[in-house]
Amino acid sequence: MKLNMRLYYKLVLIVILFIKGLFIAGCVFPVLGFLYSARAAKIRRDALKTRWLREFGAIVQLHISVDGELPERRAMLVSNHISWLDIIVIGQYLPAYFVAKSDISSWPVVGYLAKQGGTVFISRGNKQQIKTTAEKMVWLLKQNGNIIAFPEGTTTKGDEVLHFHSSLFQPALLTRSAIQPVAVQYQGAAKEHAPFIGDDAFVPHLMKMLSLDKIEVRLSFLPEINSSGKSRHALGIESRDMISNKIFDCSPTDIDASVDKATQSPLQRERVG
Repeated sequence: MKLNMRLYYKLVLIVILFIKGLFIAGCVFPVLGFLYSARAAKIRRDALKTRWLREFGAIVQLHISVDGELPERRAMLVSNHISWLDIIVIGQYLPAYFVAKSDISSWPVVGYLAKQGGTVFISRGNKQQIKTTAEKMVWLLKQNGNIIAFPEGTTTKGDEVLHFHSSLFQPALLTRSAIQPVAVQYQGAAKEHAPFIGDDAFVPHLMKMLSLDKIEVRLSFLPEINSSGKSRHALGIESRDMISNKIFDCSPTDIDASVDKATQSPLQRERVG
């Protein structure tokens, strides 16, 4: 009974958060565009998006252990991909535009919020659409926006890092933007339940995540890659290898020690303090 009450409470909070997100995306964002310059409006939109993601993380009880440094200049961050939660985990640390599969755009509520948040949708196999996506990524990087992409093109159970699609690296090369690999690892009970794969649907998976006491994640911002003189194919291999090495070189002892030091999201740390 106590478990059910906690689950229902979290679910109510999520519903309220989604309503808040719809209001921000549908009403506040257009007003910001009317009242402020493009740059000033973007800064305010980024702040609202980051805060919304942090609130989401607090509701689902994300406990994040972070190591590494955030990019100091515009960057394309490339990460391994396990779950839709990856977006919540990474996105709360820096303002960025995500590159996501076009399927997400059709999700109720979530798809609309993603569109309004500036997500770049990509449809695999459609060459013209891929070209359009690349052009949009170039434009965003030229506007000093950060981009977060998942070059595997699909999710995994977290026990492997698949081949990286090299085409996603071309916009970073064209704009001479920083390229920074990011490694995501779910731990504890979340290691088994967080992967969003196969025929999983969003709402049932969300309910599963809400039923967990906490979702432990190790998030590693790895060193920036020097892209000078390298092809996009070489960059794909190098970034994949860096992420794979980070994930599989971490012993259980190292992981447990790191989690003990910093297990909460920024919002949760603020609340505890």
